[in-house]
Amino acid sequence: YEKFEYEKTDDNLSREEKIELIKDCGVVGLGGACFPTHVKLSPKEIDKIDYVIVNAAECEPYITADYRRLKEQPKEVIEGLKIVLSLFENAQGVIAVENNKKDVIEELSKLTENEPKISVAELKTKYPQGSERHIIHAVTKRKINSSMLPADAGCIVDNVDTVYNVYRAVKLHKPLTERIVTVSGDGVKNPCNLEVPFGTMHQLIVDEAGGIDENTEKILS
Repeated sequence: YEKFEYEKTDDNLSREEKIELIKDCGVVGLGGACFPTHVKLSPKEIDKIDYVIVNAAECEPYITADYRRLKEQPKEVIEGLKIVLSLFENAQGVIAVENNKKDVIEELSKLTENEPKISVAELKTKYPQGSERHIIHAVTKRKINSSMLPADAGCIVDNVDTVYNVYRAVKLHKPLTERIVTVSGDGVKNPCNLEVPFGTMHQLIVDEAGGIDENTEKILS
């Protein structure tokens, strides 16, 4: 990865250089869609983006990967958000968390109390709060129809772990090679979150979680 050896620090990188690092490090949306992050951060009219929303509304049952990231690396997520905000001069940053995660809301609020461009939004715990359109409306009250993109409503929405990996790409020049996987449910012996390399077989992940209970009836990926 010699190409990542920039002489500049991240503080004086240009917008284009930051975007290039995010692209070269392979950062994609880790909320599920895997959309290339450098594309999302390059809308046609950057001056019209006035909200960058960090999507921490982890509303799918059982999944707690983003919760663990925010519990264990909240400062790095905030630094990633600052990097994204540096790409949009007119934008405010909002970390949107469902209200069943009071500990994370409290910690993030403390860490951002002196950050004038960052706030924490406490959202209702409901399904599907974590979808882009729902979270934009919950945070901004702006409505977007099925033919619109978040940028059309002046918003950029990124998953917690995506923002964390923006931090790793721009600050540390680290490529995205792994993600957090939640292994949970009544059918697994030791429910847990695991950080695993891309390409890891499901069997290895389940084995690491103690294996499947013999009475398990269904496995959902």
